[in-house]
Amino acid sequence: MDPELASELFDSLGLEALLPATLAAWRPLLVEGMAFFLDRLPEARLGAIVAEQFALAATAPAAERITALLAHCPTLHKLGQVVARQPGLDPELRRHLQALESLPASTDIARLLAHVRSQLGHDSGLHLADRALAEGSVAVVLPFSWRQDGRSHEGVFKALKPGVAKRLGEELAILPALGDFLERRGAVLGLPKIDYRSHLATAGRLLMQEIRLEHEQANMRAASIVLADDADVFVPALLPWCTPALTAMERIDGTKLSDAALPANESRRLGRALVGGLLARPFWSRSETAPFHGDLHGGNLLLAADGRIAVIDWSLTARLTKTEREALVEVALAALALDARRIAAGLAGLGLQGTGDAAIAATVERALDALVRSNRPLGFDWLVSLLDALALQGASGFGEQLAVFRKSWLSLAGVLADLGSVGDADRPLIGLGLQRFAAEWPARLLAPAESRAFSTHVSTADLMRAAADIWPAGLRYWARLLGQSRGARKTQCPS
Repeated sequence: MDPELASELFDSLGLEALLPATLAAWRPLLVEGMAFFLDRLPEARLGAIVAEQFALAATAPAAERITALLAHCPTLHKLGQVVARQPGLDPELRRHLQALESLPASTDIARLLAHVRSQLGHDSGLHLADRALAEGSVAVVLPFSWRQDGRSHEGVFKALKPGVAKRLGEELAILPALGDFLERRGAVLGLPKIDYRSHLATAGRLLMQEIRLEHEQANMRAASIVLADDADVFVPALLPWCTPALTAMERIDGTKLSDAALPANESRRLGRALVGGLLARPFWSRSETAPFHGDLHGGNLLLAADGRIAVIDWSLTARLTKTEREALVEVALAALALDARRIAAGLAGLGLQGTGDAAIAATVERALDALVRSNRPLGFDWLVSLLDALALQGASGFGEQLAVFRKSWLSLAGVLADLGSVGDADRPLIGLGLQRFAAEWPARLLAPAESRAFSTHVSTADLMRAAADIWPAGLRYWARLLGQSRGARKTQCPS
């Protein structure tokens, strides 16, 4: 790209706004990394991006320009969806990015219909609509109908955008070199050392799942079992016309949950229902690989006509093993005891390398101080914040499934904030855990003391250790509180 043209383009975008003030040190690296990525796209695609930018009105705000840029690339589109509901961003930018959750369809309809018919054959008995409903980062939603038992029924096809696999492949081919570039520039900028190449390789593998529709269909079947008796959250039913290139499902007549005009109490109730159904249920499960939805942005949560929440787009899921969930519970129990050493042991169980490193130890100590100051129950929010803080310190070893789980919680937390459910988001998690704990007691009487073969992922021996920790934990709590109070007084006194 011509240097002067690149400078003019990036000045107008204001890409730094994609990162909140708390991550200001990383903004130069984001801008340089974006320039590196765009400059390596095929010339025709880069030309289309630049032409669109200059076609926008001269007064177009930076938020509009950023959104238009991200929509051109499946990888960047997904990035926009991930950060669209993060509370630290400028409100106008968040509003524009949320448009990426479900865009008006722009795919050539004739080409789309030809693709769908080639998958179905000529005697399917289905009537295809002549207009798509919407499109996302990789797929288009096309309505269809059929008659059965003298009645008309409606469904939708999720079909990949024509050419999306080629575009995604072009972008993923850039990621190894981008990882090397980010590592070099990060060192020059004095940022913590992070294995960007490995993280981008993980992101690439996860993005490839977005175009494996047969994989999504298997995820939907597994999630339907988990949510079978949930009164508020459900997975749309699959229909018989699914193929590896098409997902056919029931049509949900509804609006995005975040856009629904609901009373404040109902919004908060549904927010808690989302945590209960999509996080607490799979977490407190004995299943070896319970599915967590990995892409919980606002466009994938629809308020159905009956008041329930339909959860769509299951192409990306996290499958935390029971062992990983046991390690997370161990970290939580250690945090309740304010025991940094045991937290490090639990993190090692999640794959974290270098748990004896001074920077990691300092990060754990800061997280415990924040827990004491917050005076709130321990939950996913604190755990995910700790994992993110460790990642920013260059910690490695966490598996990609845990990365998807973290992304899922962060995306859902943004939706919960819009629904006014932030303060009590962890309540369904704790509540369902206590219900499962109460139901386990008869089985615990017959199980070995060290057995964790329970949906709460703790053994009776773990519980006994937790009970023994009550008094030491109380002493640690007051010691930390006193230390924070003394520190605050010192900063207020003139030197």
